Amino acid sequence: MTPFLQGELTAAESDPATARFRVIPVPLERTVSYGAGTEAGPAAILAASEELERLWRGAQPCAAGIVTEDPVPCEGPLPEVMERIAARTRAAVAAGRIPVVLGGEHSLSYGAVRGVAAALKDPVGIVQIDAHADLRVAYQGERHSHASVMQLLAAEDGIALAQFGVRALCAEEAALRDVLGVTFRDAEDLVSGAVRAVDLPADFPEQVYVSFDVDGLDPSVMPATGTPVPGGLGFWQAIHLVEHALKGRRLVGCDVVELAPRPGSAVSDFTAAQVTYALMGLA
Repeated sequence: MTPFLQGELTAAESDPATARFRVIPVPLERTVSYGAGTEAGPAAILAASEELERLWRGAQPCAAGIVTEDPVPCEGPLPEVMERIAARTRAAVAAGRIPVVLGGEHSLSYGAVRGVAAALKDPVGIVQIDAHADLRVAYQGERHSHASVMQLLAAEDGIALAQFGVRALCAEEAALRDVLGVTFRDAEDLVSGAVRAVDLPADFPEQVYVSFDVDGLDPSVMPATGTPVPGGLGFWQAIHLVEHALKGRRLVGCDVVELAPRPGSAVSDFTAAQVTYALMGLA
């Protein structure tokens, strides 16, 4: 696969010994329930990243160094795939780096977050941009479904969770939010009120993992995703929500998931690549 921001990085910025960011492609597509194509997401993001500018909001995040690793093998039972993902993110954090995971379907976040948390002493909280709550106990009989990933992490692993942009969830998920004490502001509230900043609880962990499902953006901005839902966030609104959530906190890892590239249209690929680089900038 094409390295992230290929052609823009100097030799020093591409040095694995010093690069701050480790991009980890995960071409996982096993439990998608509507549209397909997430397996091609990582390659599309990496290819689109060649068209990004180094400068982002007056700074150059890539100057801290970016290395793109080989894709995580995604064959075999899903628990084994999750262990492979966790091993990659754990190794990155243990080396003092920030893992940037490119999906692939959202189920990969289970392995990614667990690997990050295993490498750190203090708790990790998740800030999730998403059209869906992903809090089902299982979906279509699969516990490691993209629709169950936050249930595994929040309910079973006890990881603090804040959700922004949700606009499609079932009664089971709504009830579980209350039980778990999930922090959330849903899309109707955020979009109708043009809300760009939401304070996290004072006791939310200082170390934050950002899980950015591209379907959290409105389909007019991000059409190429498997489960598009109308009424979503705008690009800058989503970035500002994440930026505010990180104030006083530290980004320890992130993922960008659920891009399903469409032949003949690069707008979603480029948007996902820009989101990825923006998250590096927020670090």
